[in-house]
Amino acid sequence: MSTRTALITLMIFGVAHLAIAKNKKKQILPDFVLRAETVLVVIHPDAGEPVTNPTANRTAQENVERAVTQWGRFRLAMDAQTADLVIAVRKGHAGGPTVRNSPTDSRPVIIQPSDGNIRVGGQQGRPPDLSNPGMGGPTDQGPRIGNEIGPSDDTFEVYRGGIEFPLDSAPVWRYMAKNVLDAPKVTAVEQFRKVLTESEKQHQQKP
Repeated sequence: MSTRTALITLMIFGVAHLAIAKNKKKQILPDFVLRAETVLVVIHPDAGEPVTNPTANRTAQENVERAVTQWGRFRLAMDAQTADLVIAVRKGHAGGPTVRNSPTDSRPVIIQPSDGNIRVGGQQGRPPDLSNPGMGGPTDQGPRIGNEIGPSDDTFEVYRGGIEFPLDSAPVWRYMAKNVLDAPKVTAVEQFRKVLTESEKQHQQKP
């Protein structure tokens, strides 16, 4: 075989190998997310909200719950121990006086009709079992006013549920952008849906 022929053969092999490598995309979401059936939507324990809009996080939480229910892929759970996934939301704000642990975030009773389904139960807006207070989690559950400089983008984070202190782990997926928790579109849920669909396709292509 001549040197020219050998070089051409190596180039063809290299291109074919590169094409195969490109087709083997890494699965974006882990398998336990694909198997999940229930989800708990919570306000992130570190979230503050501007005093001019003290219900910002509560509204974002309800927007996400409604969008997840309309999606139909998951059932809403009442606590982190029975949820396969935990979604933590935080409304973005530019800074200034903020309220932490706002009383408006507490929800002792939930009655949320959607498409004929009614969800009734008891849950606090910031469940106490999401983070371990001994590991730096929040210890003071009372409302307080501060001067917080937080991210201006909305935050949507997905964690593994069914474990103790789920928010002490790294999120398996995060989406941050402007106003992505706002209704009626709730872009964060749409993006999560796209990523989950893509991950399911990649999972099916595994040998």
